[in-house]
Amino acid sequence: MSTTVAVHDGRAGNARQAVALARALDSDAGDCTLDPRAPWRWLAPRVLPGADAAFGNAFKALAAQPPALAIGCGRQAALATRLLRDRGSQSVQILDPRIDPRHWDLVIAPGHDALRGDNVIRTLGSLHPVDDLWLAQARRDFAHIATLPSPHTVLLVGGPSRHVALQDAAFETLLRQLAGHARAVHGSFSVVASRRTPARWRSMLAGVPAGLPGLHWRDDRDGTNPYAGLLGHADRIVCTPDSVNMLSEAAATLAPVFMWSAGIANGRLRHFLDALRSSGRVRDLDDTLAPFAAEPLRETARVAGEVRLRLGEAGTA
Repeated sequence: MSTTVAVHDGRAGNARQAVALARALDSDAGDCTLDPRAPWRWLAPRVLPGADAAFGNAFKALAAQPPALAIGCGRQAALATRLLRDRGSQSVQILDPRIDPRHWDLVIAPGHDALRGDNVIRTLGSLHPVDDLWLAQARRDFAHIATLPSPHTVLLVGGPSRHVALQDAAFETLLRQLAGHARAVHGSFSVVASRRTPARWRSMLAGVPAGLPGLHWRDDRDGTNPYAGLLGHADRIVCTPDSVNMLSEAAATLAPVFMWSAGIANGRLRHFLDALRSSGRVRDLDDTLAPFAAEPLRETARVAGEVRLRLGEAGTA
């Protein structure tokens, strides 16, 4: 049994954060995917009678031999890390669990959640694996991207959400703007969609001029997702403003990062975008895309160091 285990519900965003922190602390960290079941999943992370049966056989096996350190992300994982703590594990919960943080040894929450507590570590954005080694591996895995003309502009595409009402016509204009800029500077322009990208936006990618160098990835129809390689090779990155995870990963690269239409965001997302802009790591998109110097934002490494300091031996595997 690994001394450190990441616990999550299988959702990509939750898994990525939990695994990234676990492996920053322990390169041999394990990974447990939960199988949430009723009625316990309905009220997680609150503990109901019989909660030992809440997550299926993989979690039962883990609870029988609890790790020294359990790291969870998301509401279901918050219940799992509570249960493991009761069995002797030290527990770290990523994202606001929506109940008192005292139920965990540490809670890691983005600053825009405004969570406070003696055992709360606040972050600017989300945790992820993007660092120098990750980027170097991405460049090796996607070496062909290096042949695209420089400057290489990469657009990371999410989609409209309840916190940012992005419009189809505006997105189409954005594609034209970035393609036109790349052509004017004799560079290249790549676009990569995500799980959040609506079908109508994916279809717009076909409108990027065929003669302009670059990759235009909509989904698996276009082959292997080049996202990692594009982060590694980009000379500048433009992001739609809807995804904390996407912006956090872009900000961890060496490229200048620009946000499109950040001003229309609302709620907690707006607080995050404002903080990211204030940090100087990210700027609002303009017509020039002028490069600027900025230190990569590497919150995973910082948080891992803080966990080690606070938890001692269990956090230093």
